[in-house]
Amino acid sequence: MAKTVTTLADGRELIYFDAGAVAPPRTAVDRRPLDRSAPASEVRLDRATGAWVTIAAHRQARTYHPPADECPLCPSRDGRLSEIPDADYQVVVFENRFPSLATAPPDLRPGGVHPGAGHPDGGAPGADPMRTARPGDGRCEVVCFTADHDVSFADLDEDRARLVLDAWTDRTAELSVLPEVAQVYCFENRGAEIGVTLAHPHGQIYALPFTTPRTARMIEQAGRHREATGRNLFEDLLAAERADGERVVAAGEHWTAFVPFAARWPYEVHLYPNRRVADLTELTEDERAEFPARYLDLLRRFDALFATPQARRPASGRTPYISAWHQAPARNGGELALHLELFTVRRAADKLKHLAGVESGMDAFVNDIAPETAARRLRDALARPA
Repeated sequence: MAKTVTTLADGRELIYFDAGAVAPPRTAVDRRPLDRSAPASEVRLDRATGAWVTIAAHRQARTYHPPADECPLCPSRDGRLSEIPDADYQVVVFENRFPSLATAPPDLRPGGVHPGAGHPDGGAPGADPMRTARPGDGRCEVVCFTADHDVSFADLDEDRARLVLDAWTDRTAELSVLPEVAQVYCFENRGAEIGVTLAHPHGQIYALPFTTPRTARMIEQAGRHREATGRNLFEDLLAAERADGERVVAAGEHWTAFVPFAARWPYEVHLYPNRRVADLTELTEDERAEFPARYLDLLRRFDALFATPQARRPASGRTPYISAWHQAPARNGGELALHLELFTVRRAADKLKHLAGVESGMDAFVNDIAPETAARRLRDALARPA
């Protein structure tokens, strides 16, 4: 992999990732008249739950469903300037123009507050304990998987999927050592039903100044399991699913994909490396080499679930999903296992899974499809005639 680092007109960082040891010339300059901006978000602690909430009112002005010929994630071509100055690219990562989290340079920070002031999982010293808040330090990046506007991740070949994995790994390594960052979260939202505002195939990376609530709960459960059994929770979960086999969707030498026993979503698959590691940086070359085929297979199974003659859709309207990498946070994450969670909000070709009162209000999920049924349908999805 070759990596070329440059900056956009307003000072944001942009990185080209190219397959091979030598990168093509990446000398294009961002010619847009962009002003340097200061982030305006903050994080506030919900004392009732212990969860941090990000307040980012400036994001109301972000780009919303532009036409294809005005897509800001396409290359800059034919006089139309975008977020990517070059006329073509393979994989690109850049700082989000409308970030939920961003660490401002010292000269733009109110009161000269130093980045990372206070513990990343605590409030600033001397804060009102009932109104704990601090600047929304961190970083939000956009990952463009391909220059082709009209495809999806599932359409990529294995070499390109591997390049995306290498980009995720590179960013995890660089962002996780920042003093203000507690956890690095790589993810993709696909489909308008999920809330995606840009149709171009892309994902995001959040370098968070706190440990997310879901991660904190998993770490707590893993600690209890270690105390009760002396073993790692995630190793035991994976071993149990591989031994049972009923919910396994696909398995290889280095990775296993299964529907969890207590799946929250109608179609939800977890993809684990067979060897427990903390984050993407710890994967071996053999594990990295197998990942693209395994992941592309899962995405294509999701697309095939509802691809009946009565429900054919173009690439932009395929099965909506969220694909989320769970990685150990910088602190207190030794029991967590790297894994990817893939799920869709679609429960049938013409029905969506909406979070109703008990789910949105109480975080108590009700699943409409038995996990065993979902696993069987996903195993059979690619065998059905189109």
